[in-house]
Amino acid sequence: MQPKASGPGRLLVAVYGVFALSATARAGYQIATKFSEAPLAYLLSALAAVVYIVATVALARSGPRAYWISVAAVGVGLAGVLAVGLLSLLDPAVLPHDTVWSGFGKGYGYVPLVLPVLGLWWLWRYRLRVRRGAPAA
Repeated sequence: MQPKASGPGRLLVAVYGVFALSATARAGYQIATKFSEAPLAYLLSALAAVVYIVATVALARSGPRAYWISVAAVGVGLAGVLAVGLLSLLDPAVLPHDTVWSGFGKGYGYVPLVLPVLGLWWLWRYRLRVRRGAPAA
């Protein structure tokens, strides 16, 4: 049986990896240089970075534990982008500076919104194939 990080899963891991680096760099810079301007926004960017890091590692690994950690991380990412995206639209004053998830990931071409949907779809598809005993790719 092929690991979940093979085929299209490999692309998913790569995109999550890029977002992990991007969000970490963004949050690190924001927290180091202008934290007092918008602490909630910058802490949310840091949370996004942690979620992307955990998702990347879990998606790249095999085994049932890694599978469930990846489901949780990708699910938290989806919940985060939906909650922060909605909050940033309903009450922009709460987040005076953008986060990775502001406007449903508008600053990143809405990839933060689409990525976890694709990730959950891939994980669901992978799980179905594993249950049937078919190759996972």
